[in-house]
Amino acid sequence: MQATTIQGVRHEVQHIPGNPRLAPLVFLHEGLGSVAMWQTRAGNWPAQVCQMSGRAAWVYSRRGYGQSDPIPDVRGINRLPANFMHQHAWQVLPELLQAWGVEKPVLVGHSDGGSIALLHASQFPVTACIVMAPHLMVEDKSLQAIQATRMAFERGLRERLQRYHADVDCAFWQWNDVWLSEDFRSFDIHPDCLQITAPVLAMQGVDDAYGTLRHIEGLHTSGPVQREVLAACGHSPYRDQAMLSGRLVADFLKNMD
Repeated sequence: MQATTIQGVRHEVQHIPGNPRLAPLVFLHEGLGSVAMWQTRAGNWPAQVCQMSGRAAWVYSRRGYGQSDPIPDVRGINRLPANFMHQHAWQVLPELLQAWGVEKPVLVGHSDGGSIALLHASQFPVTACIVMAPHLMVEDKSLQAIQATRMAFERGLRERLQRYHADVDCAFWQWNDVWLSEDFRSFDIHPDCLQITAPVLAMQGVDDAYGTLRHIEGLHTSGPVQREVLAACGHSPYRDQAMLSGRLVADFLKNMD
């Protein structure tokens, strides 16, 4: 496992080799995700997608997640601001890509990572943008699920998440607190998405507990959008439909460069 330090913050990074002539994949994890959380029952999903598509990849953990540097006093003075996704998409991610020598990546984002991918693609050049269950706005359904997750964290989820995060409390509370804050209610990236010109693949499970299909149905850009609703699938297509979602990504990327 490698690490990349940006703005004084060490980020956990995994690099997967592939064809250097093809734009590499950059994986952006969910709100409770990390490098290790991309694992499924079938194995390393990013590595499987790389094998299917022939592309290299960069997989990393945002600050406070996985083995990346924690955020001190994350529930106090360093509580995440309501625009934390914008900040990561427009300030941190560009520096990470520069450090890796990546100019026009294929972004692959899940949940919060999908929102970050869309925000980055709205302002920076990308080869393509692939999002799974992205959040374009805040819904009551999402907040109810996140409130339920808070209760689960206090009743045993914390112990299960410890295997994925060096500082599990930092990982959980930075995500949970900002999502349930009053300031975050106005989060809406529909206008930003209209600035995206690269091709977009948007996937969402029909049984997604964290959002309705309005998120991908209302995803409109200045370029082509391919929408896929997956049956027998919840909030995590890469886990619930690993082979199908991987094949959709590989097929979407054929002849892309």
